[in-house]
Amino acid sequence: MKSLLLSALFLLYGNLCFGQKNLLSYDDIKYLLHNNLLQADTFLTAKGYLIAKKDNKNKNRKYTLTTNTGTYSNVEVRSDGKRLFIEIETDELDQYNLIRESISQYVEKNTMGKDSLISDVQTYSVKELGNIYITVNDTVPYNPLRKDYDIHIVSDKRVTAYN
Repeated sequence: MKSLLLSALFLLYGNLCFGQKNLLSYDDIKYLLHNNLLQADTFLTAKGYLIAKKDNKNKNRKYTLTTNTGTYSNVEVRSDGKRLFIEIETDELDQYNLIRESISQYVEKNTMGKDSLISDVQTYSVKELGNIYITVNDTVPYNPLRKDYDIHIVSDKRVTAYN
């Protein structure tokens, strides 16, 4: 009985540790912004995302991930010259929390809707990365436990993708 309980505890711990492997953190975003679209394809498909749209002419990529809990995460990567722009659209609370927690030590400036008319926009200026804009909206149909999160990462002009 004791070994059964102990093995169940290790199984639960293993699931919790690997539960966020598909979610993007500060280091993942930094990697994506410093590499080209082909490496973004490889990296995101290794994390479990599927390529939904690939437009080589306009240098856009869209990736989707559907979790077993019924949440989704869409990542769109756009190349503009040597700079990449990332947009994450998700209803996964853990994705939102992971990004906020992983950038917290690098934040240079944080405005949480103080200066703007929209109070649900969070703006972070992150060292060696750029600006991150997070918009939080209610889901349709309304669900008090779920929100829609739009996360836009605009790389700093000094952050360029390697070929």
